[in-house]
Amino acid sequence: MIWTNILGWVQQAFPFAAFLALAALGELLTEKSGSLNLGTPGTMCVGASAGFIAVYNYCQAVGNPAVIVILLLALGVSFCAAMLMGLLYSFFTVSLRINQNVVGLVLTIFGCGLAEFLSIYFVKSESGNVNCDPAMRVFNAKIPFLSDKLGWFSDLFFQYGFMLYATIVLVILASLFLNRTRTGLHLRAVGENPGTADAAGINVTRYRYLASSIGAGLVGIAGISYVMEFQAGSWSTANVSTIEASGWLSVALVIFALWRPLNLLWCSLIFGFCYWAYIYLPAMGVQMADGNLQSSLLKMLPYVITILVLIIVNLRKSKKNQGPASLGLSYFREER
Repeated sequence: MIWTNILGWVQQAFPFAAFLALAALGELLTEKSGSLNLGTPGTMCVGASAGFIAVYNYCQAVGNPAVIVILLLALGVSFCAAMLMGLLYSFFTVSLRINQNVVGLVLTIFGCGLAEFLSIYFVKSESGNVNCDPAMRVFNAKIPFLSDKLGWFSDLFFQYGFMLYATIVLVILASLFLNRTRTGLHLRAVGENPGTADAAGINVTRYRYLASSIGAGLVGIAGISYVMEFQAGSWSTANVSTIEASGWLSVALVIFALWRPLNLLWCSLIFGFCYWAYIYLPAMGVQMADGNLQSSLLKMLPYVITILVLIIVNLRKSKKNQGPASLGLSYFREER
């Protein structure tokens, strides 16, 4: 019984951790350029709704939808729609130099509202859930042989869709990009001191636009993967609030990971286990007198951990554990 609960906990925590890590990776790339995009939750909602609308209408129009088209539509449309949100954020904060916090919060409100409007207008989801089973099966397909031939090892590590493994690869590639390539070093320089980077011939505007746009695109892909894996390929306007909450978790995860891509892997796992603790800890005998209070307290764990990490990081006063020096600040070239 305990093993069954532990296995169920792991099988919920791993894909949820991958989803958070992918969204946090997008936000991390944005923040490495010095842009603090608090519009991540709204961007995730827009990416999720746009991707679902595209793949749902395709599956409705075709009797036997092709796997490759489902993937291209779901991932491509989600990425492009979310990237447009990133471009909008960059236009306001980089070109117009409007306060980044204000723009981010406005885009979150706008993105959540836009996602609800799109879903009502294009898939008529105001009346309840709308399902896209073909896409759900594609996203949740297991690796042949590895998923059922290795006993408990398969149960722990190979019972997941392709997005989990793709996220691990993307996080590793992002770490290599930021630390081992010239372009990655330029991006970090823009985030640390845009004035110095500009004086060295690095185009600050271009780097911030690209980082915000590509980062937002990754957030959008995380949104559609959440719908397909955790909502079983179904959509309703109620999904928007759930996705928005997860978007804030991904922003917190960037802080928890100390702005280091590889840290996202194990930090997201902690978030994943904490997020589902309210279900599996009581099932394993961890009980309080007030069950509702216990559930509420356990749901707070990811946020409590983030606060503790912030306190510890600030007490240590270590520069390497801080975010980019220009994070959240607009760059005025004439003040260089």
